[in-house]
Amino acid sequence: MKSKGKTAGILCLTAALAAALTGCGNKSPLDPRDPVSLTVWHYYNGSQQAAFDTLVEEFNNTVGKEKGIFVQSYSQGSVTDLETAVRDAIAGKVGADPMPDIFSSYADTAYEVEQAGALADLSAYLDEDDLEKYVDSYIEEGRIAADGTLRIFPTAKSTEIMMINKTDWEPFAAQAGVTLEDLETLEGVTAVAQAYYEWTDALTPDVPGDGRAFYGRDAVANYFIIGMRQLGVEIFHVENGQMTLQTPREELHRLWENYYVPMVKGYFGAYGSFRSDDVKTGDLLAYTGSTSSAMYFPSQVEQDDLSYAIEYIVMPAPVFQGGEPYAVQQGAGMVVGRSDERHEYASVEFLKWFTEAENNLQFGSVSGYLPVRKEANSAQKLDQVIAERQLSVAPKTYDCLTAVFARMEEQTLYTNKGFENGSAARKVLEYHLADRAAQDRAQVTAAMEQGMSLEEASAPYVTEEAFDEWYASFCDALKSAAGK
Repeated sequence: MKSKGKTAGILCLTAALAAALTGCGNKSPLDPRDPVSLTVWHYYNGSQQAAFDTLVEEFNNTVGKEKGIFVQSYSQGSVTDLETAVRDAIAGKVGADPMPDIFSSYADTAYEVEQAGALADLSAYLDEDDLEKYVDSYIEEGRIAADGTLRIFPTAKSTEIMMINKTDWEPFAAQAGVTLEDLETLEGVTAVAQAYYEWTDALTPDVPGDGRAFYGRDAVANYFIIGMRQLGVEIFHVENGQMTLQTPREELHRLWENYYVPMVKGYFGAYGSFRSDDVKTGDLLAYTGSTSSAMYFPSQVEQDDLSYAIEYIVMPAPVFQGGEPYAVQQGAGMVVGRSDERHEYASVEFLKWFTEAENNLQFGSVSGYLPVRKEANSAQKLDQVIAERQLSVAPKTYDCLTAVFARMEEQTLYTNKGFENGSAARKVLEYHLADRAAQDRAQVTAAMEQGMSLEEASAPYVTEEAFDEWYASFCDALKSAAGK
């Protein structure tokens, strides 16, 4: 990769230049006879990378050629690999590649880079008409600068859905007298999971305590952030760049009851890297995960002694009973490295093209990501793009996207704003309770193997005293991680 000459002087662009750019009506500084070369770093792999590269090639051969922009894209591997590469570039580490013109970034990482003064102010290149085309909450998420100006360009988003092994659900539901409506609330999921455990346990009356888990979830941090928001609390309340922790006992008790308790009792489970892996092995029937995970939902269950095809059901992610209909808003956007007018302008031109409804839906129909423009969030628009571009879309991805489109008006997408130490604080949400649940479940299982019943073995772990001990530990860990 060739350096673009991003010197320290360029990184310190003056406010006067920004004002000039805003006032010039976005007159193009580009010249097709002298193209600008842009480098994009992302974390897409497999079919997602192929879909992105296809669109980059189309841009280079059409609009890019006309305007004088040439884009080169590079996958950095995983999200973690990408974040490391960006930090190394900013720090100027020996052997690190130069800072890219554009890179994928979640809000927490973008906030770090913004604090280092290395992100371009995208507001200088987008007027109100441009911004109005995008889903409002996606734009709001990108306003991470101290003055509220835009730093993250929304390019592809996702939310969470529930996916169910329909083939194995139906006989259980018929015999246990449960319905899909029971799965609309988290309390309902917990009750159904207990019924499934007891139903599977009864299938082998000569082997007590061998009931099976029904449900699991990816991204436990989302469970905390969205679960608390549904109950009226922002666990990370960010205002003017300052974060205030909000950890009321009553609301966190409800989260504990509907994740930790069923995990310890074996009603919920987490075994493989992702919960779709657990559906594939037959260890779970249902899970909550990202819309982008739909393509990984298995087409069959594979066990040591048998395998069989399964069908699927897509449902909205469950909400706490009586809670507000909040759903997670996630998915990295793209940020532009602070450099010079030509590179920044060209970067925004590419991102605007990539997020045009037809292009964004082409990418989303392969990746499972939601488009970011308002006009693109409909099944009708998706069907139009599929027909016009003769796209081949996996049924699971199609059903997942259209299920979300159908509920866009009924739910509120939410994500907390970025803040200092945000990544560390989120890790506490992700692992603190989940690790405790896995550890305590192992103790319960060991006690059952010694002849205890499930209720006897789990009793010490599900008391109010046990909750209070975890609650105190959790709050301390969260304060420490957030630097409070």
